[in-house]
Amino acid sequence: MHVAPLSTTTVQEDHVAVALAEIELCGELMIAASAADEDRLSPDRIDEVLMVAAERSAGAVGA
Repeated sequence: MHVAPLSTTTVQEDHVAVALAEIELCGELMIAASAADEDRLSPDRIDEVLMVAAERSAGAVGA
């Protein structure tokens, strides 16, 4: 009889990891906003802070 191995992470742990990542991203945005000269961050600056372009290019390479 074969038994499936136990998963090393649970769904709850996955949700916690996602929440922590979101908190970190919000923190990065707050730091960038507090250091900015203008009243609001531009969409390009937000993408830069969140490294959206890097994610897009990495996704394109891996596709």
